This record gives sequence, structure tokens and C-alpha cells, in this order.
Amino acid sequence: MLMLGAIGVVFGDIGTSPLYAFREVFADGRVPLSPANVLSATSMFIWALIFVVALKYVGLVMRADNDGEGGMMALLALASRSVGDRPRVRAGMLAMGAFGVALFFGDGVITPAISVLSAVEGMEVATPAAKPYVLPIALTVLALLFVVQRHGTASLGRFFGPVMVLWFVILGAIGLLQILQRPQVLAAVSPVYALEFMGAHPHIAFITLGAVFLCLTGAEALYADMGHFGKRPIRLAWFALVMPALVLNYLGQGALVLSQPKAAENPFYLLAPPWALVGLVVLATAATVIASQALISGAFSAAKQSMQLDYLPRMRIEHTSSEEVGQIYVGAINWLLLVGVVLTVLLFRNSSAMAAAYGISVSLLMVITTCLTYFVVRHGWHYPLPVAAAATGVFLLVDLVFFSSNALKITDGGWFPLLMAALVYAVMSTWRRGRELIRESNRANSIELPVLLDSLFAHPPPRVAGTAVFLNAVAGVAPSALLHSMKHYKVLHERNLFVNVRSHEVPWVPPEQRSEVTPLGHDCWQVTIHYGFKDRFDLPLALQGVQPEVGALDSMQTSYFLSREVVVPRAGGGMAQWREQLFTRLQLNASAMAEFLCLPTNSVVELGSKIEI
Repeated sequence: MLMLGAIGVVFGDIGTSPLYAFREVFADGRVPLSPANVLSATSMFIWALIFVVALKYVGLVMRADNDGEGGMMALLALASRSVGDRPRVRAGMLAMGAFGVALFFGDGVITPAISVLSAVEGMEVATPAAKPYVLPIALTVLALLFVVQRHGTASLGRFFGPVMVLWFVILGAIGLLQILQRPQVLAAVSPVYALEFMGAHPHIAFITLGAVFLCLTGAEALYADMGHFGKRPIRLAWFALVMPALVLNYLGQGALVLSQPKAAENPFYLLAPPWALVGLVVLATAATVIASQALISGAFSAAKQSMQLDYLPRMRIEHTSSEEVGQIYVGAINWLLLVGVVLTVLLFRNSSAMAAAYGISVSLLMVITTCLTYFVVRHGWHYPLPVAAAATGVFLLVDLVFFSSNALKITDGGWFPLLMAALVYAVMSTWRRGRELIRESNRANSIELPVLLDSLFAHPPPRVAGTAVFLNAVAGVAPSALLHSMKHYKVLHERNLFVNVRSHEVPWVPPEQRSEVTPLGHDCWQVTIHYGFKDRFDLPLALQGVQPEVGALDSMQTSYFLSREVVVPRAGGGMAQWREQLFTRLQLNASAMAEFLCLPTNSVVELGSKIEI
């Protein structure tokens, strides 16, 4: 069952690459359409799948799991922990990883657009009269896909696996039919054919690699979704079904183009007999919707993890399943992705134009993944430098070659995903730096909590019944909410908890390690709550675990005091003026801390304070 689920979720993106990847080799005319070039391109497709997916991701990267979890944020957390004693290296690594996450969000825009559009374009092969309707139909399918996100994917998820199994079986079957008619295409299975071609025609081969790389889009999902299904089901699904089906299909497309050079215009749909075209278009559209769904869900998860590691402002997170904690919906991300997808479709208007923009962001993301994996191998696993360099160096070289080939397409549309990633990275880096400046300001103007309590209880204020929970950003420092409360109310509750919530670079924190309690005297306690970047933040639930130390907590007698920070940018501050202005806007529009921590709305008191950065 896990293997079936992995086929439905993990392999949707890479499984729909045959729709457009082979076609793009000869689409712009820069690669001459000759039998030798067709065989060489086919060989490159096969060995790209073997080398990058089977050897790099399945063989190496999937070993770098963070307590069983994968994905860019998990790898970033694992790599940064491994070099914790090298602050400069760690800072550079965090910046690299954050840009990798930004590239992933850009991928979340362009993947649904190119996948669905390329599937719907099959209608043109069935009947040229359908051409004017391709764009409206694709936009309608994409809009519906994003509209239904808020209802969750639990009801659809059970159908993903069987549909994708059928898709891969048909991929292999229509490819095999062409191979049987033109068996000489099997010569492309030999890597010697591709290597000799690259040696004899390096310029043409270099151009070809940009299109060949499209068959690898979606390889990151093997690692990103590892925590949902485990390594073994993903590996079994890849070697037992997905890889054989893809290899057969690319061989079939190569055989078809060898027989009918004109078929290079759209070899995937021409593999099928005319009577099966409509059914294939419908199945392809379903497969691309599934592939897009997996990426959208991944974007929601990446956003949640980025929020909890303080790389993005707080946003409202809705849990769409009572059984699966990982099934979430982030409305702000959903609608931003929809706007980006619609703009992408309207800007490029066909999948061939979009293909130029597609490869560069994914290839750069793969470069970042390989670099972070090196730090894990070298410093996390403590392998000798020659071993670590050899284990990742060859993959890095291949990634850089693919990236260089895709860089040729920057002026043809490759600028678009890079621009999106740069904008997302600007937001992420600005938010993180702004939060650091706030913490620095709080420390500079703070009072030590034990010192304040000692002076306070030298002349004890009146005490009122109930429990007060004060949120403080820095443990051991008096929260501004306490200072304002004493200024205005001049009373203390009979019990006071000073709670510091900390996010860690691990996916999950075990329940028994969730909280730490330090007595401060006078019925006051310092409480630290620990969360991993995949945990759900629920402070009232977490505080139930501290009752043995502080006594029973009655929800009706507990009040939560929060500091509402109003950021005031100033000239010559810690960031450029435009970044301070951006951070101020992000801070104003961030979701309320009470909502983020699942605090009961009728028990929250917010006290504002101004902070200059």
C-alpha cells in the first residue's frame, strides 16, 4: 500500500515528463534531426535517469534523512547541524538552503502550468480545430485544481495510486509497441553511444542536454516525500515500475522519430493509435493534475516548515484531515501560486515556450541539494575528505553541466523562474533578518526576569486568582507584556508561567521532550516548549504536560498575555531601507501569534510595544 501511495504522489512530476521532454530536443531546430542525433538523445535520456535519479537520489541523497524526513528544509537542517561549530559556513549554508526553498516555490508555479498545458495540447493532435480552446481549458483545469485545495486531498488521494499505475503501464506499453517495430533503437541503451556523440559533437550535445534535463524534473520529490512513505517503498516503486516505464517510453519515442522524422513535433501523442488519442489526453490530464497536486501539497508543507524555522511570516494553516497531520492547507500560498500559474500560462501560452523556463530552476535546485549533501557526508557522517568529495563531486559536475546547458535558455524564458525565486528569497531573507534584529533589540532593552521578580516581590503586588501565561521571545528575559501588564493593571496572577517557544532543526520533538520547567519562586516558572519543524504548534496542549510541576491548569482560569510588536523602520538601521519597509509590511500582515499557537481567542490579551530596527 505504501508503494502504491508512493507511485501516486512521488512520481507524478517525473512521470509526466515524457509529454514534452523528448519533443524539446528538436523543437527549436538547433539540434539537427538525424538518426544519429535521435539515438544519441535517447541514450542521454536513459542514462540521465540512471545516473541522476537511480544513483544520486535513490543511492545517495535518500540516505541523508533527518529522522526519516526528506526535502530541502530537512536537508538544510541536517547539514547546518553538522557544521554547527563553523558559524560562517553555517550562515552561507542557510542562505543557500533558503534560496533552494525559494526555487522550490518557483517550481510550484511552473510545474502545474507546463504539465497541464502539455497534456491539454494533445487535443490539437486529435483535431487541429481544438487549438483555440487549449488555453481556456488548461486555465479552467488549473483554476479548479487550486479552488478545491481548501477541501483537502484525502478523498482524492486514494485514487492517485491506481491512476498513476495505469499511466505508467500505458507509458511502457505504447513505447514497447514502437520498439518492436524499430528494434535498432535499443542501441541507445548503451552509454557508449551518448559518450561518443558528446565527444564528436560537444556543441550539439551541450544544447541537447538542456532538453534532456526535462526528464529529471520531479526527481527531488523522491527525497522530499520520503517521510510520508519511507525509503523502501519509493525505491521499489522506482525500480519495479516507474523507471522501466519511462525508459520504454523514451525508447519508443526515439523509435517513432527514427521511422517518421515529422513525428518529432509531438512524439508522445503520436505513439498512440488514433482511436486511443482522446482517452490518452484525458488520462494525461488526470496524471498532470495529480503531479501538480503533489507539488502544491509540497509547497504547503515547505511553507509551514519555513514559518516554524522563522524564514517566512506566520500564515493561517488549516488542517484538512483529522487523521493525517501532514495534510494542510495554507490559503495565502494557494492563491499566490494560482496567480503565478495563471501569469505563467498567459505569458508563455504554450508548453514549448514554457520548457525553456522550466529546466533552469530545477537544475540549480539540484546543484544546491548536492552541495548540502556534501556537508552531511563530510561533517555529519564524518567520512574522510577524499571520500566525501568523490561521493558528491561527480554528481555536482553533472549537475553543473546540466545547469550550464539550461543557462543558455535564460533569455528565452529562463529568467522567469529565477526572478520568482529571487523575489521569494528576498522575502525569506528579509523576514529572518528582521526577526533577528527584533530579538537583538529585545535583548538590548530587556530586564533579566529573575532580577525583575526579585525587585517586584520585595514589595509584593496584589495577587488575583488564575494562571497567567506570558509569551517571551527570549528565555530568562522579562517579556514586555509583563511590564505593560504591571504598569496598567498593577496586579499579578496567583500563578505565572513565562513561556518561550523554540523551533528546532529536527522534524519532530518527542512528547516527553516537549517541555522544560524551571521554578523561579513565588509561584512563577520559566517554561520552554520545544517543537520540530514538522510538529503542529499547539501551546495549550503542550502546557498540559507541565501540570505535574506547576499544578492543574484550568482553561477557564488561564489567560495568555502576548506582546504585539509594532516595527518602526529607521534610517541607518540593521537593513537597507527598502528591506526595513518590506519587513514592516510583512509584520503587519502576518497571522496573529495567538492563531499560530492555537490559543483560545477568548483568553488572549495582547499588549503592544514599538520596536525600532
